[in-house]
Amino acid sequence: MESYLTSAHYDLVTPDGRITQLHAVGKQKSAHIRIENISAAFVGYKIDPQLITFNLKSTLAQLGLQAQNLHFELHPDTHSAEIEIEFLAIGHLGEATLNLLEVGMYVGKLFAADDRRRVRNPDYLMRMFGRCDRMGQPLLSLGGLEGSGDLILEKIEGRTVAFISLLDGIVTYNVDIYGLLPTIIKALRENMSQTRHLLHLNQQWEKEVPRLVHTNQMLLVKTTPLHIRTVYAHVVSSLLPQGVHHTSADYLQPDTAASGDIYELFGAGHQIIDDIPLEFYTLEPHREHVFFSDRDQLIASLEDPEAIFKAFTTAPEPHKAMAAVFVVKGSQMQALQKQDWIKREPQKYEFPGLAHPSRQALVAEKYLESNPSYPFLKAIEEGLITSQGVLLTRYFPTPLLKRMLLNDQVQTCLKRIYFQHPSSSFGDYFSHEDRALLIDLAKFGIPVFWADLASKQILQYTLKPEKEAGLFVPLTMVETFRRSTVIGVYGSNLLEGNFETELTLLLKGLLAMRSEMNHPLLSHDTPLALLTGGGPGAMEVGNRAAKSVGILSCANIVDFRDNKNSLVHEQKQNPYIDAKMTYRLDRLVERQAEFFLDLPIFLEGGIGMDFEYCLEEVRRKTGSCPSNPVLLFGDPNYWRRKITSRFQLNQQTGTTRGSEWVSNCFYCIQNATQGLHILRQFFQGTLPIGKGGPIYEDGFLAVTPAL
Repeated sequence: MESYLTSAHYDLVTPDGRITQLHAVGKQKSAHIRIENISAAFVGYKIDPQLITFNLKSTLAQLGLQAQNLHFELHPDTHSAEIEIEFLAIGHLGEATLNLLEVGMYVGKLFAADDRRRVRNPDYLMRMFGRCDRMGQPLLSLGGLEGSGDLILEKIEGRTVAFISLLDGIVTYNVDIYGLLPTIIKALRENMSQTRHLLHLNQQWEKEVPRLVHTNQMLLVKTTPLHIRTVYAHVVSSLLPQGVHHTSADYLQPDTAASGDIYELFGAGHQIIDDIPLEFYTLEPHREHVFFSDRDQLIASLEDPEAIFKAFTTAPEPHKAMAAVFVVKGSQMQALQKQDWIKREPQKYEFPGLAHPSRQALVAEKYLESNPSYPFLKAIEEGLITSQGVLLTRYFPTPLLKRMLLNDQVQTCLKRIYFQHPSSSFGDYFSHEDRALLIDLAKFGIPVFWADLASKQILQYTLKPEKEAGLFVPLTMVETFRRSTVIGVYGSNLLEGNFETELTLLLKGLLAMRSEMNHPLLSHDTPLALLTGGGPGAMEVGNRAAKSVGILSCANIVDFRDNKNSLVHEQKQNPYIDAKMTYRLDRLVERQAEFFLDLPIFLEGGIGMDFEYCLEEVRRKTGSCPSNPVLLFGDPNYWRRKITSRFQLNQQTGTTRGSEWVSNCFYCIQNATQGLHILRQFFQGTLPIGKGGPIYEDGFLAVTPAL
């Protein structure tokens, strides 16, 4: 798979070949040409040999030479080819050039005209007009970025043909060209690029001369400069006037920039040549400069969860191995095989730490290069991948790849990331650095999707507006989550309690109340979501109640597995969760800080719940969240034993002086009716809450049963 990410790889063409033997045959010369370092992916190895032709360097064609392919042999085992060519001189300049040919010159290459790659639909080309590459060069144009008026596209015999209008006049040479020929021969021995520029120094444009082909004369005609980035172009000689032929320098490569403007014609004809017919062959999908929005088939595949899960089943074993593939086309995704992926065995690297910055940088770079996503991102940076696509990776990309993922070029090409597991070492649990990377990717407009085996759904990472945190949310509920008012349920992982019925009624009552309210947190079009810690007990009660009333059920889940130094009971994820974020145990406190609840609800709980309660107090005191009401479900005496002594002691010692008002944010209720009464007052603006409100001596207000 990695072979196509090298700059030497072109699958429809070989490198240039050089003359190894040369023999004169009358006014012609036969040559034996050898081509080396042919890519293993060269299409010519697999197609009908009759579709493979020799493409002469245009420099030689413009100097009056024509080349006829007599015989060739491909040698895949040595990545080489042997070719027999016959050179024919056309005109006096051609004869002079033929006499100077010598062994060692690079004279042309093989082209594989794979019929499967022929452009058949004109729309494929039309959508490229007006678009440019990362350097601002047009992808396809005649005469400039928007220039296409002189490029006429037709569908002929099942293929797209462009007729390029010729400019008035012809191109000829001044006499100095003969003195330049030895220099050009030397340049071709060194296989120097852009040797055509040397010819331009001695070419002149005669505007008044008619474009007629005469016997034993090479006619050079000119078009508006052609820019090609997305396809190979091929002159269709069969569509030229009868008796007129184009030289075997008839393929334009996809790096043509304002230089594909001279064409070489020979033969004999009585008709003025008006245009040049070109057909086109597509590049490898990753080099087509195709926009993601144009890949209808790929987008359709990505909208089908089964297609995504199926794609991941093609990743190579073992399961612990890291693997990645960059997909740019729907047919590529549908036909994925294990050899299409880049695979790396996970390796441990000992990082020396920031106290040794130079060594740290070296080890980090080594680790990066061992990541299977690295070759794709590097190829995008270097311009070897130009089409937009999606990255499929078995494990979420390491945060050390951040500088590459957020690189301008990568950001342009990388439209989505799909992964199946957050971590090769920690399974389904993200690190702090992972979550920071997720936030950065979201802000830079690179969507991230989790092909979650547990829920058998595709989850999209979604940031809550104005919050530095997000969740992985089912695709159909992304906008619901973004716009939702979030209710939270805190409580024991050991006790479910007897609150589920009342909690369900409370949620139903809130849903019904939306039609009456016009509050930022509650109105007729406000969705609701409920967030818990995702475990058993009270958390399961909350998620189950959310599912039962049809609102988005969410969880911030901590990895409590196999922690021998902890007395925390195993917290298996409950089965009522739609959206989630996961945390490793060392970030437990950070996880609590990322609940960002609009309306918290507390059920009975232990030490963890005590911490969560204090955190909600601190949030309100510091103003990091608004003074929204917090509901405490249960017996007031239970909450007095939990809260009152601490609140009153802080009052007596003066340690909460000026912030005692926080007590008016907490309301103890025994049923849904009481809770809805408090919330209704809040949404109507009649609840005395916040800094100007009363101080409740218990640290909260026990709502009377009469309500």
